[in-house]
Amino acid sequence: MNTGVILGRDSSGRITAAFSYKAEYVEKVKTIPGHRWHPKEKYWSFPDTDGTFEKILKDLEGEEIHIDPALQSELPAEDLKRELLSRKYSYRTVKGYLYYNRDFLCFVKKQPSEVNDSDIKDYLVHLAEEKQSATFTLNQAINVLKFYYGSMLKKKFVYEVKRPRKDKKLSIVLSKEEVAKILNSVDNIKHKAILMLVYSAGLRVGEVIKLKPEDIDSKRMLIHIKGSKGRKDRYTLLSEMALEILRKYWRDYKPEKWLFEGARKDRYITTRTVDKIMEHACEKAGIKKDVSVHTLRHSFATHLLEGGTDLRYIQELLGHASSKTTEIYTHVSTQSLGKIKGPLDGLNLKKGGND
Repeated sequence: MNTGVILGRDSSGRITAAFSYKAEYVEKVKTIPGHRWHPKEKYWSFPDTDGTFEKILKDLEGEEIHIDPALQSELPAEDLKRELLSRKYSYRTVKGYLYYNRDFLCFVKKQPSEVNDSDIKDYLVHLAEEKQSATFTLNQAINVLKFYYGSMLKKKFVYEVKRPRKDKKLSIVLSKEEVAKILNSVDNIKHKAILMLVYSAGLRVGEVIKLKPEDIDSKRMLIHIKGSKGRKDRYTLLSEMALEILRKYWRDYKPEKWLFEGARKDRYITTRTVDKIMEHACEKAGIKKDVSVHTLRHSFATHLLEGGTDLRYIQELLGHASSKTTEIYTHVSTQSLGKIKGPLDGLNLKKGGND
């Protein structure tokens, strides 16, 4: 075996470190969380979690390290991460940007300085044609490439990438009766309070999990949403029924820092947990539509529109920067469609049919 340490990745996606036995090497890798020794293959492996690769490099600093090309794409990640965090991008956005940049570099098998216009186009074709990625995914990948190679590395070719047209798909909307079925199917008071707030206030899942007790203004019947998408604050509705459930929840749970605490009291509940709550509620309520927590937000906006609420007010409640984003609800609302009489109903046809 070559001298030094060879870093790579195994078939399960774990980071690997292979080296001729040296007590000091073994001592260092054992300080890395999740380390595992593979006696048959004769290498150590580590989970590919945030910061693991950087910790390996730091702990083995000064040693001779050979990095497999498949792992070279990990190196720019720290610079990109620092830049995104300095601009106060959300955790979810940072995670997505790091994923697509890593995926791109693994695809082209090049260093960032070697990337050219053809590499960018080949990767986007790979996503669109081979992986059949949705338009949202392609646009997110383009944003990542444009940010890192355009803004950070000053490569001008990224700006020439043509964005694909968005898929014109209508949002799935639940009827009021279906929403009632979902909420009535939830027995756990905490879970019911979460779903009721999402629907009654039109919240994003990332907003409801980060609510704090002081964000609930029961005197003004408003909810203060802080640092939402686009790092903007806004107020939205607090319904009487949601407040009643919240008060029952408060008496039972007595939350402190976060309104909806996770397994640890100093952390808020995860989006994955809320997704599961919605999934179980729909299953119990017999809802067959392909819905998610976000569907409750769509339903909130659509039901307001159908009730006669002005689109501009709905835009404010949802926190949309552009009215064009809110206008999608005019396409799924039954307010106007319900008034249209179909041409068949106007025909003078004989009732019944031949036996």
